[in-house]
Amino acid sequence: MSAPVRVLTVAGSDSGGGAGIQADLKTMLALGVHGMSVVTAVTAQNSLGVQGAWELPVEAVRAQYRSVVDDIGVQAVKTGMLASAELVEAVAELIGETGAPAVVDPVGVSKHGDSLLAASALDSVRTRLLPVATVATPNLDEVVQLTGVRVESEEDLRRAAAAVLAYGPRWVVIKGGHLAGDAVDLLTDGSEEHWLRSERYDNRHTHGTGCTLASAIAAELAKGRSVPEAAAAAKEYVTGAIRAGFPLGGGIGPVDHGWRFR
Repeated sequence: MSAPVRVLTVAGSDSGGGAGIQADLKTMLALGVHGMSVVTAVTAQNSLGVQGAWELPVEAVRAQYRSVVDDIGVQAVKTGMLASAELVEAVAELIGETGAPAVVDPVGVSKHGDSLLAASALDSVRTRLLPVATVATPNLDEVVQLTGVRVESEEDLRRAAAAVLAYGPRWVVIKGGHLAGDAVDLLTDGSEEHWLRSERYDNRHTHGTGCTLASAIAAELAKGRSVPEAAAAAKEYVTGAIRAGFPLGGGIGPVDHGWRFR
């Protein structure tokens, strides 16, 4: 029996199970790949927000990464919450040594507006992490954090993509979910453009969408799909998960990672 396709997530833990490591592993299972994890931070988090966050030491993150990669091996890596400049730089170095596609979700704020990245780490994301990314997947708030570009219409997505690509990722997906109208994302490498559109569903239970999309792209890249193919498949999966999102707790509930099985 051959080994399954393997994907590694390097991210924070969401105690509520809707985002972070938990969402990543659920997505990978749903898409038929073996998910593995490097925990970078622990959060106390629920449907109402983030009540606390504690980053792990760099040596703990490095040890987890090397433990998995050196023995089991990976076909793709996905990053999420990295919290500090020290963790960003360590993870960027590790990815650069791995030789597998990397999907970088430059997590800056939670769905509820809670900060998940120190301001001092932004320059490390720009200069160290984005240059090793096969695909970067910022949302509109993260685009502003990283580049200063504000997106108010679909036409602005091109300008935002160019600003992020200037930092070195091979491809970028600018997630336009916060715009009015259809849910549209722009995937581009600066020459090719792929507009990923879907119907917008009237469902506020969307916790974990960014983590889920990035993990789905990583899973599809690990299977050998091209970046445009992987992004299109990921968009279809996360759209279904949003449509099926359900209420948990008193705030914003999670997307449904197992929607295809129901």
